[in-house]
Amino acid sequence: MMSNIYFGQLKRSLAIMRKDILIYYLKGPVIIFGILIPLFLFLAFLTGSKNLSTDFLISGLIGMTMLFTATSVSPVITPWESQMNTLERLMTYPISIYTLILGDIMASVIFGALITLVPVIIGLIIGVNIIHPIILIVGIILASLCFSSLGLLMATPPTNAPSNVMMISSLIKFPLVFISGIFIPLESMPFWGKAIASFSPLTYFTDLTRYSLGNGSYYPILLDFAVIVLFTIILFVLAVKIHKKTLPMRI
Repeated sequence: MMSNIYFGQLKRSLAIMRKDILIYYLKGPVIIFGILIPLFLFLAFLTGSKNLSTDFLISGLIGMTMLFTATSVSPVITPWESQMNTLERLMTYPISIYTLILGDIMASVIFGALITLVPVIIGLIIGVNIIHPIILIVGIILASLCFSSLGLLMATPPTNAPSNVMMISSLIKFPLVFISGIFIPLESMPFWGKAIASFSPLTYFTDLTRYSLGNGSYYPILLDFAVIVLFTIILFVLAVKIHKKTLPMRI
């Protein structure tokens, strides 16, 4: 009996995921914040960097792409639903808050993982070797879950204006990019920089990405995986708890 209930909720999550993919993937903010901004940041960094290897640059691009794409869909789904008055209809269906959030996260995970394959393919085309492909694949999956959960947490403020949520999202994402070893290797940072970087999940994903491409890692790889999983659990639990309180305020 319980298995049927869980299976039914999973089917509803998959239906929500499909709806999100069909409706939100081609929205303007998703394209701008998810694809164009990390690309322009990378190009700006590329023009100013003369002594960094291609492996280092591509691993940084993979990290930025994952962060921006996985957090471009999930923050805006809830305010858009509220703005279009479809959230109230969803809430009347026999679904739990976990089912609703899980569907949004799965849509974001697919978007983040698929778009992140683009810089991976670019790296292969220009001659970058993936030394540890399994570690890279598992890292992309876990990081997409982590950053999608972060995106759902960004969507918790009870507003129906996507622009408000995108502003909050930008205030969080851009500092993460600059403190996470994307542009400066962790070993070159001062002690206080390393301490700040240790609080960013992007730091650990970028670290294992560089290891996958043969650059070595600053942290032990098992620690990178463990911290990403820990961040995912914390962010998901926080997103669920806060959404439980704020979703009624949107209706």
